[in-house]
Amino acid sequence: MTSSNETVATSDPKDLLDSYKADLRGKIWLFFALFFFLLLLVLFSISFGSYRLDLWQIIRSLVGLEEGPSKIVVWDIRMPRIVTAIVTGCALGISGMAIQSLLRNPLGSPFTLGISQGAAFGAAFSIVVLGAGAIGPVAFQSAGMEPSSLSGLYTTTTCAFLGAIGATIVILLLARLRRMTPEAIILAGVALSSLFTSGTILVQYSATEEEIARAVFWTFGDVTRSGWTEIAILSAVTFLVVVYYFFSRWNFNALSAGEEVSQSLGVHVKRMRLWGMFLAALVAALATAFNGVIAFLGLLAPHIGRRLVGPDYRFLIPFSCLIGSVLLLAADTAGRLILGSGTLPVGVLTSFMGAPLFLYLLIKGMTK
Repeated sequence: MTSSNETVATSDPKDLLDSYKADLRGKIWLFFALFFFLLLLVLFSISFGSYRLDLWQIIRSLVGLEEGPSKIVVWDIRMPRIVTAIVTGCALGISGMAIQSLLRNPLGSPFTLGISQGAAFGAAFSIVVLGAGAIGPVAFQSAGMEPSSLSGLYTTTTCAFLGAIGATIVILLLARLRRMTPEAIILAGVALSSLFTSGTILVQYSATEEEIARAVFWTFGDVTRSGWTEIAILSAVTFLVVVYYFFSRWNFNALSAGEEVSQSLGVHVKRMRLWGMFLAALVAALATAFNGVIAFLGLLAPHIGRRLVGPDYRFLIPFSCLIGSVLLLAADTAGRLILGSGTLPVGVLTSFMGAPLFLYLLIKGMTK
């Protein structure tokens, strides 16, 4: 009895408050440290390439004081690629965070739910069946692509988006009509992934060699495909979705304690899960339609965020966005360092990062 009283006595409210403030400061400093690292990574990525730029040239080009080749290299070649990686990483990170939280399943992500595979099927269908034009980097689009090629490019993007949204609608309908559990939704996503992959193979089977090459090239995630228009669209949608999730952060915290607890606190779980899943799929579908399949990033970023700041969604939401941006830009920069030409698809590197984590989560879940 004495030890119990001593324990209560040592739990001074002032000490608890000081501990909370120290923990809060630590998380804020960590966020700014990651943000500063992202800025350094941006500067390094701008400077690296066949056309070398020093820090002074980069700064002058960014503020509009530099003319000639330096300005062209920075604003027309490297900055679209860098900004695309940042925005796409943020979109996939927040999408994966929302899916894992709403389904209360650590394996949830756009890739494991079949959204990415649906986009790949839509792209292959547009290339082979609809005869869409070749997909090339934005740098080549401005160098003289014909209107028909640009039309084919947008057709492929539209079909990829429709394929991803189609996969999402099927998942949401199954969840709503059949009242599936979160675990069953993941299994349905795996089944959809297999279905769309089989459909993609079937479409490619009747294609010419050139069409197969274009379809396979599209599946390689590549951040060089988006121009400033695509970046603006994805940025606007991602920003609105992040704001919506951040204002729902207390609902996410309540849901993490269980459906019964969250309902007792006034959270409309079914409506939150429906809209939250749709918005998560929307940003993932846009990111995949514009840049191809970038696997496992939506799975990886939220788990790293939880390791760093815990399950509190006041911090997990911004950290998932920031970590996703850092990971994708780092992977793209590493791909440029490995080959030197910038031709290594970033989706390959994210798969190398994400696959071990996926296996770790499966093994950990099986051994509980």
